[in-house]
Amino acid sequence: MALTPRPSLKSLFTDEAKAQRNRAAAGMFLSSGDAGIAEIVAGAGMDYLIIDAEHSPLSLESVQNQLRAIAGYESIPVVRIPENNTTLIKQYLDLGAQSLVIPMIFTPDDARKAAAAVAYPPEGVRGIGSALARSGAWGRYPDYLATARETITLTIQIETAEALEHLDDILAVKGIDGVFIGPSDLSASMGYTGQQNHPEVVAAAKNVIAKAKAAGVFAGVNAFNPDQAQDYVEAGADFVNVGADVALLARATEQLAAKWTTVETETTSY
Repeated sequence: MALTPRPSLKSLFTDEAKAQRNRAAAGMFLSSGDAGIAEIVAGAGMDYLIIDAEHSPLSLESVQNQLRAIAGYESIPVVRIPENNTTLIKQYLDLGAQSLVIPMIFTPDDARKAAAAVAYPPEGVRGIGSALARSGAWGRYPDYLATARETITLTIQIETAEALEHLDDILAVKGIDGVFIGPSDLSASMGYTGQQNHPEVVAAAKNVIAKAKAAGVFAGVNAFNPDQAQDYVEAGADFVNVGADVALLARATEQLAAKWTTVETETTSY
């Protein structure tokens, strides 16, 4: 039976999709590693969900389970992998991740390495094993080898001062579909650790957004603060990452505990 691959992240940024949505795309991190939570969040209606294998205790199996849990919903699953590693990229693609975020891209060579890793020869170096993997639906996607790159979205993270220095050359690398700005690491590399909203950090992020769009590359940014997220949207960001499952759970349970476990004492006047 012939099947058709699901849309990847770049499908959110076609002219038709943007006109129909009439707003920036919104998404969040999945950091818990739990497929049940992934399914619950997927049903909430976010445009995309980033399974965070860089900063969370995730295995290839747990990532694949989350991809399966999200598959029944419209939210587009994205995987942020641990590092720019050709072997890892091959494994994540084979288990069915169609949209990848590659962290810590410092130079054009780093970007070229990532671009090569997501494409089959002769354009790239991805190893061929899709007939045995979820990526090719075990042989049920017609002409998968010839069309696979069309179904994949490669997003690279711009998150260091070094990357800013090489930004124009990085954006010129063939095969880069989008950029994702990480203000936390960017602020640290600029000497403002923990100050994601420092004016120089915000200005740098907005410059990345402007240059990416001028280069025909979609641009997104991580911004849990609603006011900062809106500011980046107004600066032209195509997508904003506005939360994380574990952060939402932490804050919600804190609020619940504060309401129901705080003992109120009455002061008696004599």
